[in-house]
Amino acid sequence: MLQEAVAGQANIEELMLEMGANARAAARKLATAPTATKNAALNAMAESLRAHTAEILSENAQDIAAMKANDQTPAYLDRGTLSEERIEAIAASLEAIAGLDDPVGKVVDSWDRPNGLKIERVRTPLGVIGIIYESRPNVTADAGALCLKAGNAAILRGGSDTIRSNIAIHASLVEGLKAAGLPEAAIQFVPVTDRGAVGELLKGLNGQVDVIVPRGGRSLVERVQTEARVPVFAHLEGICHLFIDRSADLGMAVDVVTNAKMRRTGICGALETLLVDRTVADTHLAPILRALEERGCEIRGEEKVKTYFAGAKPADEKDWRSEYLDAILSVKIVDGIDEAIDHIETYGSHHTDGIIAEDAAAVEKFFNEVDSAILVHNASTQFADGGEFGMGAEIGIATGRMHARGPVGLEQLTSFKYRVRGSGQTRP
Repeated sequence: MLQEAVAGQANIEELMLEMGANARAAARKLATAPTATKNAALNAMAESLRAHTAEILSENAQDIAAMKANDQTPAYLDRGTLSEERIEAIAASLEAIAGLDDPVGKVVDSWDRPNGLKIERVRTPLGVIGIIYESRPNVTADAGALCLKAGNAAILRGGSDTIRSNIAIHASLVEGLKAAGLPEAAIQFVPVTDRGAVGELLKGLNGQVDVIVPRGGRSLVERVQTEARVPVFAHLEGICHLFIDRSADLGMAVDVVTNAKMRRTGICGALETLLVDRTVADTHLAPILRALEERGCEIRGEEKVKTYFAGAKPADEKDWRSEYLDAILSVKIVDGIDEAIDHIETYGSHHTDGIIAEDAAAVEKFFNEVDSAILVHNASTQFADGGEFGMGAEIGIATGRMHARGPVGLEQLTSFKYRVRGSGQTRP
């Protein structure tokens, strides 16, 4: 199937340049596509996914078998696995995106000048977006749908581990585009596993690509940041922290920490380091760690942690910098909120960090001084997700500081232009 997808293509460069040209042509049409048409495409995609669930699961089973044969980690297997429930969730996500307000053409600000000029700042699509991702086949649908609703064409390059699943899902997206009368090139999927395709995409395809969004591990993101010749919405790692303040409610702390770590260990919003105020170590630490151990979590802690929880394995400098994506948690006892903030700023990835506290002043201090894309109070870090934010879905979590930060949804996939209306004014 994969070989047939590139039949007639002389090489990877030629394939990618053709995809870039087709995407640019599609982007021009999408920029002015009516909201109703885009919504019709999204709803048709959802129905197509449901109709083709059996075929998608069959392709996914082959991907998972290959991943197991290649000794992929449990986290990657979980990310790559589809089920009827997960496909239904993907379809529902497309319908949710259809139900969101269309950002394109929205006037975000306006003002009048003394000379009578009327100025508006209006949201516009970015153009052509290249998305490079690993493992998760749901990204194929989420990314394609978000780009479409925001008026952008998308070139998707998914991971080789789930290539069959991605191609099967993409086929449903194309069915939806065709049903709504939109160009099929509005959402394209790179049908080859050759890493040369990534290199070509990072070059910008002769100026056809406007933004690159990487979604994967450190090696992928670092390659993108090093080689990209176009702007990048970077998502590095999810080294997420929770700080248990001296005012934290014990029952809440147990529930939130357990969910943040163990609900799904392989996602970027999973808790990786727990910081506990020394003042409540006697009362809070052991119950939290026992609850985690009962769920199968390995605890790694500094020497002081072992005095409260004998089952903890030694933690070292590497642990504080680790995104485990597994049932492993590093734990440290700190002397108050200042040391907790210093630790997060030293070792964190600016993805998602939180505090469990009843003291409003401590919460405000944490929110003001921790420079992460997402900050949570008395809630699980696993809410770091565009769908949970009411965005329908997300392309990823941007951890940089420019333009898009946090979940990258519809609004973040737009830019703006100024419209200036006059009545014959000339500048003196």
